[in-house]
Amino acid sequence: MANQKLYAGAKLRELRTRVGLTQKDFAGRLGVSLPYLNQMENNNRPVSTTVVLSLVTEFGMDVSELSTGDGERLVSDMREALADPVFGGNMPPLADLRLTASNAPGLARAFLELHQSYRQTHERLASLDEALGRGDASASPSPWEEVRDFFHYCDNYIDAVDRAAEHFASREGGHNNMRVAAASSLANAGVSVSFADADRLRQYDPAQKALTLSARAAPETQTFQMLLQVALTRQEPLLEATLDLARFHSTGAREIAKIGLANYFAGAALMPYGQFHEKAQTCRHDLEVLAGHFGASIEQVAHRLSTLQRPGAKGIPFFFVRVDQAGTITKRHSATRLQFARFGGACPLWNVHRAFETPGHFLRQLAETPDGVRYISLARDITKPGGRFGAPVRRYAIALGCEVGHADALVYADGMDTSRDSAFEPIGISCRICERKGCHQRAVPPLERRLVVDPNRRDVLPYQVE
Repeated sequence: MANQKLYAGAKLRELRTRVGLTQKDFAGRLGVSLPYLNQMENNNRPVSTTVVLSLVTEFGMDVSELSTGDGERLVSDMREALADPVFGGNMPPLADLRLTASNAPGLARAFLELHQSYRQTHERLASLDEALGRGDASASPSPWEEVRDFFHYCDNYIDAVDRAAEHFASREGGHNNMRVAAASSLANAGVSVSFADADRLRQYDPAQKALTLSARAAPETQTFQMLLQVALTRQEPLLEATLDLARFHSTGAREIAKIGLANYFAGAALMPYGQFHEKAQTCRHDLEVLAGHFGASIEQVAHRLSTLQRPGAKGIPFFFVRVDQAGTITKRHSATRLQFARFGGACPLWNVHRAFETPGHFLRQLAETPDGVRYISLARDITKPGGRFGAPVRRYAIALGCEVGHADALVYADGMDTSRDSAFEPIGISCRICERKGCHQRAVPPLERRLVVDPNRRDVLPYQVE
């Protein structure tokens, strides 16, 4: 199979701007002519092997950054946005979308923000009587969506927060002492910790500097909540500086993101990057082994695996998603080419939906997306009991996976026949942009295909896709 050519014009321009070099000086450092650099920065030429070596030796660049980043996410998000009926089904060719994502990522993001504003306005008008009289009925993105996109385009890895958490863990004696370390750190800050027979997981009284945790919660949840309070109490300058750089549009988004960063710190302290990465490789990414070793939950481990994107020490690029019983995606991240729908649910053919049927068991699936990329996906239900009779039980399902080329590094791939084409189940991203013609679970017709309706014929679908 021929090697895929590497086009990374946006990355080259970003690096040149960051180091403060002119095109002429940058070309000289790379050992190429000025016209050649100009062509590479405009994606008219691929990045050669010689240039890749120069990027490593001259600038210490992690070459894996050239082939990853926002490109696939932007293409997937633009396709989903353009599938909106407001565009009348006029989907630009995929090549044009890829060209826009690689050559003009700023324009692509501006388009996505515009479409998001349109959706907000449309949804508010659809519920007009609820919105009447409200002074906050603006067309700005919802805070939740803004924060979701922040983590999405940061590759779900926040370097400064991750390293601060790792430093905290190493200073306090490693992950085996995290509960004691968290309590000690809070005590040094004058914060008392107590436990109560209550439904609320965490309650902090700033005036009294008193943290109250639910005695009903699982031990790993209690430790996580203590570490979260450590982040809010002892790492506030770092969190605020990170929020300043993010430049959120609303106070609400900033407040939500602060909690998200505190959660990130807690997970990174509970599972420090270097130790976690090494143990994951040793046990071949066995979630139960990792959970037991680090005193974390299965969901916390799966989420942490999806954040191992530190430059120079990257782990396997995983996707991670959590869905509720209605199929709505409540958490999503992908460091792979697989990108999730920004709105609505996930493909019904994906094994994450079947996890609710087999509680307490891992489901394995070999899957193939319409672009021909193959994945191994692991799914499991997650039950969060209320701790008392009558308390609501929250049920989710999580999925963790990667491209099948990494199967040898996963214990869950043992015994699966990855060489057999028929072993891979077809899955999609969103029905409106999925090109599969004969999908028996299709909810709506694809916008890029012509439909034929025959009143004398009824197959699985009431129409045929050409």
